[in-house]
Amino acid sequence: MTRYLDTHIHLDFLDALEIQLGEARKVGVGGWLVPGTSPERWAAVMAAAELHADVYAAPGIHPQAADSCQLSHLEELRYLLQHPKVVAVGEVGLDRLVASSWHAQEEVFIQLIQLARKADKPLLIHARRSTGRIIELLRQEGAEQIGGIFHAFSGSLETARKIIDMNFVLGIGGVVTYASVRRLPDVVRSVPAAALVLETDAPDMTPEPHRGQKNRPAYLALVAERVAALRGWSREETARITTANACRVLKLPQLAVAKQN
Repeated sequence: MTRYLDTHIHLDFLDALEIQLGEARKVGVGGWLVPGTSPERWAAVMAAAELHADVYAAPGIHPQAADSCQLSHLEELRYLLQHPKVVAVGEVGLDRLVASSWHAQEEVFIQLIQLARKADKPLLIHARRSTGRIIELLRQEGAEQIGGIFHAFSGSLETARKIIDMNFVLGIGGVVTYASVRRLPDVVRSVPAAALVLETDAPDMTPEPHRGQKNRPAYLALVAERVAALRGWSREETARITTANACRVLKLPQLAVAKQN
């Protein structure tokens, strides 16, 4: 039986990590990808990946850390990208709601795309009120050659199609379970099956019925249930399809997340 792969979770911010991972394994989660949002977090992210066979790392620089990015950080990241447990660069992108200057965000984002291309690693994209500009920069820098995941996607079907055309997939998280969400259910129903992967973004983006509490790794099963309902898939189909998609994008062997069955 195939297990779910959580393509975006901040294990370095979770309490009682071993207990929470155990809970998640019991409901069918078999792999986790942990983004590193700033140089200060990279050590903790790498420690989690090195300690657990089913945890992978994606060190990067979040838009909110762009102002403090230095050349030494980029050199350190270039070195980390050689580590066998580092399978992506993330989370990176643009965000109009953080304090970092727009100029610094764009400059850092471009440098990170270039680093990812040289290392042949996919990107985990953070986009908030900035998707159009992100798409422009990804095209400008040839990012379709490496692809990646648009984290926490909640945009329109038109935007989703543009993203998919660039060799990226959509990270579907807790928002898909919210009764108030309007566009995302139609996107999940309408895009090709190969364009969907699952994520929690724990401890944030908690799905229903736990909204308002801290998110947990085990709640990926709730996201999967909603995606299954929207697509008319069984639980096994949802796990098999979304895990295969994640493994394809991240260049992971399928058995890497199925071996614990």
